[in-house]
Amino acid sequence: MNTILVKLDKSNNKIIAELIKKLGGSVMEVNNVVLEDLLLGSMMDEEKTGKTVSRSAIMKKLRK
Repeated sequence: MNTILVKLDKSNNKIIAELIKKLGGSVMEVNNVVLEDLLLGSMMDEEKTGKTVSRSAIMKKLRK
């Protein structure tokens, strides 16, 4: 099964949600905080290298 995220205003969200339910799908409302977490996780997965980095190297980059 695949998932589609659609960001619309409240009135259009209601219309789309009703249509999805009639088509047999399920609807879950996601707030902006959860959406940001999902997108950040996705970006992190894309950038994974499998290498480890020391804490001091990370702190040095954060200070810049």
